[in-house]
Amino acid sequence: MWEVLTGFEPSVLVAFIAAGLLLNITPGADFVFISASGISGGPKIGMAAAMGVNLGVAVHIILAAAGVSALLLAFPWAYDAIRYVGAAYLLWLAVQAWRASGELDEGRAARSVWRAVRRGFVTNVLNPKTALFIFAFIPQFTDPAIGPIWMQILILGVIFMVFGAAFSLCLGAAAGMFAHALKAKTRILNRVSAAMFGGLAARLVWD
Repeated sequence: MWEVLTGFEPSVLVAFIAAGLLLNITPGADFVFISASGISGGPKIGMAAAMGVNLGVAVHIILAAAGVSALLLAFPWAYDAIRYVGAAYLLWLAVQAWRASGELDEGRAARSVWRAVRRGFVTNVLNPKTALFIFAFIPQFTDPAIGPIWMQILILGVIFMVFGAAFSLCLGAAAGMFAHALKAKTRILNRVSAAMFGGLAARLVWD
């Protein structure tokens, strides 16, 4: 596994980490749930919601490692199909982020630690945004010459989850303290994320 990890080009890993952080800062279902939980229940509840969300991410990563690797081995042409599907999905994310209202719904918050973890897990597992991002985007950064595709997806998935967990835990802890500032900045984050997702979609098509 160490050989596979060191086989990635540093520039590829940097681009991957940046793309993963973009997904996390885009105010979607997970962002809203963690923020709302922190705003209504305080840092402890917000961080519990973040832990639940990241448990859901782990499920998506395991399924992607099994499913995508098998698909690519059985159908080599599927790599290009996944690439174009990923580009289309990123473009859709860009449009959705640009059109988002920038409002956070506190009514979606959880009130206890266990409920926050449970609802965060369910929210993420049933979130097609996260599933499609992991399934369609992570394989773009794999290279059959480095090693087994499934292992590369697991490694990239763990990197994605570590950085995502760090961001979401900070988001949950800070949400209760900085509720008004967070709401004020959400629209700006939407517009920046929209532009960058659009650029990533173009990169996938033209590379």
